[in-house]
Amino acid sequence: MHRVGVLAVDGVIAFELSIPERILGTTTTADGTPLYDVRVATVDGGPVRTSAGYRVLPEHGIEALERADTLVVPAVRGPNTGDPGSAVLGLVRRAVDRGARVVAICTGAFTLAAAGVLDGRRATTHWAHVDDFRALYPHVELDPDVLFVDDGDVLTSAGVAAGLDLCLHLVRRDHGAGTAAATARRNVVAPWREGGQAQFVESHVPDPGGGPDTRAVREWALQHLDRPLAVEELAERASMSVRTFTRRFRAETGTSPGRWLSARRLDLVRRLLETTDLPVEQVAARSGFGTTAALRQRLHADIGMAPLAYRRSHRAPAVTR
Repeated sequence: MHRVGVLAVDGVIAFELSIPERILGTTTTADGTPLYDVRVATVDGGPVRTSAGYRVLPEHGIEALERADTLVVPAVRGPNTGDPGSAVLGLVRRAVDRGARVVAICTGAFTLAAAGVLDGRRATTHWAHVDDFRALYPHVELDPDVLFVDDGDVLTSAGVAAGLDLCLHLVRRDHGAGTAAATARRNVVAPWREGGQAQFVESHVPDPGGGPDTRAVREWALQHLDRPLAVEELAERASMSVRTFTRRFRAETGTSPGRWLSARRLDLVRRLLETTDLPVEQVAARSGFGTTAALRQRLHADIGMAPLAYRRSHRAPAVTR
């Protein structure tokens, strides 16, 4: 099994601490075989205080963190702007040096940045702590508008429920969309959420005057991804001007119509590659990329793989009965 070590530090947010086990720990093959061995540990083997007013005493020691294939650093209460300690920083650096995957949930990104592993990389954290993060770590390419960032062997997420999104993304990346969807159903959570965390920031809320929203147009667009979809057409369908439509769309989804459509097309590509035997040409046509060359270019730019290589690596396992 893939070994996952979850670092518990003093002041850890209890909910975020539980996310890796709740998602990864309940991921199985079709016949019920666990796919991840999730272990929570502290650097000194002792108990730590949580944000919820109680202490936790993990059953595992630091060896569970040192041997992990994926090391998860959950959030602490408020941004961890102080020194997280040489033991924690050393643990993170050693994980990166030995080729482990390192994952931060919410303000756990401050710890990764303090360890120097985010320098020159794209990352995210909770929107409320963006200014603090940028002031402390100017060499990190911070993107505050997304729910999570996958930068290969280092991944970061926004706050709270975005940790669920990131862990489901890990399952999707490791074992395909079918397995991730099964895990999401088991935990009664959405397998994929639209938009970014900008939709939760106060300055991005819709106009208080009310009026029509873009939900119906988005649902319609999802059924017509095989055709060109200009923002002018979407605005007309919503009975809005392009300017009003674009403003409301961003307020509701946290992103622009163009970026949203591009992401949904790529979602469809991945789903078709993972769950069907359609030729790449048909996948390109159904997702609106038009040509196989355009599809290959986009897939390679986003995840560094050609369509057939992605299919081989991420094909959902067959269901046995």
